[in-house]
Order: sequence, then structure tokens, then C-alpha cells
Amino acid sequence: MVILAGVALFLIIKAGPAITANWTTNPDLAHGTTQGHSSFWSYVGPLVWGTLWSALIALVLGAPVAIGIALFISHYAPRRLAGALGYLVDLLAAVPSVVFGLWGIFVIRPFIVPFQDWLNQYLGWIPLFGGPVSRTGSTMLAGGVVLAVMILPIITSISREIFLQTPRLHEEAALALGSTKWEMIKLAVFPYARSGIVSATLLGLGRALGETMAIALIISPSLIVSLHLITDTKNSQTIAANAALNFPESNPLQRDALIATGLALFIISFGVNFIARWVVSRTGAGSRRKNKAARRLPPSDPTTTFSTDATASPVLAHRAAEKAEEAADR
Repeated sequence: MVILAGVALFLIIKAGPAITANWTTNPDLAHGTTQGHSSFWSYVGPLVWGTLWSALIALVLGAPVAIGIALFISHYAPRRLAGALGYLVDLLAAVPSVVFGLWGIFVIRPFIVPFQDWLNQYLGWIPLFGGPVSRTGSTMLAGGVVLAVMILPIITSISREIFLQTPRLHEEAALALGSTKWEMIKLAVFPYARSGIVSATLLGLGRALGETMAIALIISPSLIVSLHLITDTKNSQTIAANAALNFPESNPLQRDALIATGLALFIISFGVNFIARWVVSRTGAGSRRKNKAARRLPPSDPTTTFSTDATASPVLAHRAAEKAEEAADR
């Protein structure tokens, strides 16, 4: 808490001069990265949008794949193959951002150009895929693909550990009731791992929000608010990449403005973590909603007919069936 408060205090003190400055008359803000902006808010707005937009693209592309990989490793792959795959996925976290950026430049950008043409030809009526198609592949879609690969190891590793921690009794009870393996996963594994999956996904979102070099190397950004994914003239800039590209050549007040954008990123990251904690508290094993629901349940009766609906817990259904059989024997 002390370190967090120190970081917040530093950002607020350094950002103050840029936030309170008169951007229309101050000569220090009339050129370079701050040129043409009437206030700090008009400057930081497009950057906040670009940061959230690129992270959302990465999350949409990467999170389902990461969860699928984690599920395959934990429940479908043979033990030896699962160990090797888990080790390879964990190694992705050790690859530097610059390497991912270079991989995006020389591999992803040329590879994605034909796919962008297809999207524009058949789905060009959607604003996301409209506009002139990039011939270089320097687009927000290419940056999102690279970011999606970068968040894979975080989401996959945490989700895999959560899947493996599912109580064995839950899985065996679901299988004993006649469930297939996939039905067992839906009934026993996913409900138990829901809060862990949410936490892993939001941790991956935090990695995507703060990414710098990959985006800076791959896309050709501008300080605009844009939804286009396959153009190279309408890509939104991110906070981290903008600070990295412009910090060396900025004057002191412009550097304060860049630090102020860092304060905005700090607030966004704090908000993401706050939402994650709230979601986990609402969906976790000890959530208030579940505790209230449990208090409203009537006392159990061994002679009652118990439901084995798909929404019920497999363990409760299994125990209910045993109690029903004992009552019938008596």
C-alpha cells in the first residue's frame, strides 16, 4: 500500500502542471506531440481510447484460445504431452516485447494482408472492416493479434491451475450421473473455476493495457478515435506507446503531459483490478450471493425427490440420489 500510494502521489505531482496548463497559449505545448490540442483532456482522450481498444481486441482474440489451451492441457491431453505443452506455454511469458514486435513486423503483418482483403470484401459494410485496406499490414488488427499472443501465457497458466484444482469428487459425481466428459466439464469444472477464469482474463487485460514496444513497432498510429481495424491511416495510439515514442524529444512540460497520460493509465489499471475483485467476490465460492441463497434453502428431507437438473451441483445430486436410495431401502 505504501508503494502504491507513493506511485500515485508521484504521478499526481508530476501531472499537475500539464493538467492545469493553458494549452492554447503555452508555447511549450504548441509543437511536437502536444501540438493542436486545446486541453489535456482532448490530448489524453484518444490515447485512452486507443489503449482500451487495442486491449479489447487482444482480449477477444486471445482469451478464448487461452482458456481452450488450458482446458486441453488439464483434461484432454495425455500426461506427457500436457507437461510439454504447459512448459512451452509458460516459456512464452519469457519472450521480450521487442521480439514479439519484430515477429509481428516480419511475420504477422504480411500474413494478415490477404485476410484483411477478405474482411473488406465481404464485411466491408461493417465500420470495423471498412476504409482503405492497408497494403503493409500495419493495422490495429495486426497489433491486436500480437497482443493476443502475448497475453496467452498469463491466462493459460492461471486457468490451467484453477482447472486442475477442481475437486475430484465433483468430477466423479458428474461422471457417475452419466455425464460425458464435456458435460462434466460444464457441470463441475467451469462453475468451480469461474472466478479464477475472470481473474486470469483481467490479468491478461492488464498486460495488454500496459504493452508498449509491440504496438509501437507494428502499427502506424495517430491521436484519433477510430474503430477501423484494417487501415494504416486510422489507427489509434496507446498511452504506453505514445510515451515511449515521444518522451526523449519532449520538453519538461510535455514530459509532464506524458506522465499525466501515465496517471490516466494508472487509474484505468486500478479500475480493472477493482472490477476484477468485485466480480470474483460476486462469483467466487464465498460470494455473498451464494451465501444468501444457501440461507434461503429449506432444510433437507431424505424422502424428498431430488432434482438432477443440469443447473444443480453434481455433488448435491449424487448425494441426493444416495439418500433417496437409502430411504427407499428403509
